[in-house]
Parts: sequence; C-alpha cells; structure tokens
Amino acid sequence: MTRFAFQTLDVFTDRRFGGNPLAVFPDARGLDAATMQSIAAELNLSETCFVLPPADSANDARLRIFNRTAEMPFAGHPTIGTAWVLARGGFIGDVLRMEVPAGIVEANLLRGADGAVTGAQIATPQPLSIGTQSDPALVAACIGLSPQDIIVSGHPPVEVSTGVAFVMVQVAPDRLTDCVPDIAAFRVAMAAHDGTPDRYSLLVYARDGANLRARMFAPLSGTVEDAATGSANATLAALLLSIDGGDSAAFTTWQGIEMGRPSLLRLTAHRAADGIRATVAGDCAPMFIGSWDDQTTG
Repeated sequence: MTRFAFQTLDVFTDRRFGGNPLAVFPDARGLDAATMQSIAAELNLSETCFVLPPADSANDARLRIFNRTAEMPFAGHPTIGTAWVLARGGFIGDVLRMEVPAGIVEANLLRGADGAVTGAQIATPQPLSIGTQSDPALVAACIGLSPQDIIVSGHPPVEVSTGVAFVMVQVAPDRLTDCVPDIAAFRVAMAAHDGTPDRYSLLVYARDGANLRARMFAPLSGTVEDAATGSANATLAALLLSIDGGDSAAFTTWQGIEMGRPSLLRLTAHRAADGIRATVAGDCAPMFIGSWDDQTTG
C-alpha cells in the first residue's frame, strides 16, 4: 500500500471558504493518469493538481491538472495554488518554473509583510490566439439570455486562448446575475462550434473600464459554474488589450459572487515580441490536509 499526501486550499482569496477550492498532491510519483482522473472525479472540485518531477532539470516541477472529466493543458488557479503549496513545502526562491502540456508557466511568489508566501502571479504559457466565433443566439441560449443581451460592439462571442480555450461573451452588468446555464443548449452550441472539440467553456463578463465581473460556465466538462477561472480571465485581459490598443493594461476581476465564493483576480497584459502575453495573480488560503491510500500497490 502506498500513501499519497494531499492538501486543499482556496485560491484567489485571502480567507477560507472563498475563492476556488483546489486539491494538490505534491508528490504524485507512482500514480498513473487513469488513477489521477479517478481521484479528481472523486474529489469533485473544478480541478485537482498532481506534482511530478520535471522533464527538464531547468524547471522545478511538472504538473498534471485534471478537471472532473479530463486532463487540462493549463489552468490558472491550480498553477497558482500549487506554487503556493510548493513554496510552503520548502521550495527556496521567488520564481517557480512549472511544466504543463501547454508549455512553461512561471510563477512569481507573492509575500506578505512577514515574508510568508501569500499567493503567486503566473504568466500564461502561450501568447493570445484568437479562434472562431460563436453565434450570439446560441450563446445566449446557453446562459438563459436573449440574443439582444449579448454585447457585440467590442467583439462577438469568440474562442480565444493563452494555453486553454474559452469563448468570451460580454453582457451588460445587470444581465450577468441573470445567467443560468442550460446543458442542452451547451450541447447544441458545441456541435455548431468550429473550435475546441471536447469542451465548450463560456467566460461571461461585464466591464466597467478596468474593473470586470465574470462568471464561467463549463457544464459539459463537469463544472456547471466556476468560482474563479485564472486562465480565462488572463486570456480576457489579453483580448481586451488587443481591442483597446496600447502597450499594456491592468484589470481587476471579481468572480464567484453569485456562488457565494467571492474571488479576486489581478490581471495584466502586455505586447511582447511573439504577441500579447498575460498574467494573473491571486492569494491563497489553506483548508484541509489529508492522504489517500492506494491499496492496489504492495
């Protein structure tokens, strides 16, 4: 029997019972992908992260991130939360380099006045890429709104990525709270969407200048609504900079309000030699410590 330690924490919050819950297995050596997926489904969080030795010794760790149904190429709150766990677990330094399927994620550790690590700022592993558009009427049906509620003056509903794809949808502030996901409509929209084939995730947002409010729905991958989606919001920052113009921008997003799990995400975007790059930063709060016994091993 092999015992695997894990801990849970809340990410994008400085207090417990807010933000987005995450489970981290800081030493997942000996677990295969099928077992990791089963553990993630059993824990029933939006994501669970498993830490392995890096493939390249220039990096600090390799991460495998699973949602309830599949492995993710990259995700925001798992990389921030895992950086916090590794720093609290004895990592020496201020920057972690973590391998994910989408590339390398650099995490700059954030510290409080006493020097203790409070969270991290991560840079997305890829520059902004803009993909296919979605029919506003199909998108509106996914979230229980009318087509007229979808704001298209800045951009139509469009799939974008900085390592993992989301469809960005702007609505008026007074309509954001009214969103209710419809799984059947999501299936219709995904079938009609010429983009990422295995998931159709909507980041629905309202904007007041640099202040954003967001909700993220991905019911086809098991997350009906997410409390805080770092990868999506970082990508949104990059998209907005591409539309607004300029060399750089900073935004603040509140997410999870409607779920009773308020989450604060701090975003930046800037123009680089290879395109528009983005970061997302947040704090972490510890929750539970536990272990899982793999009784299939000797």
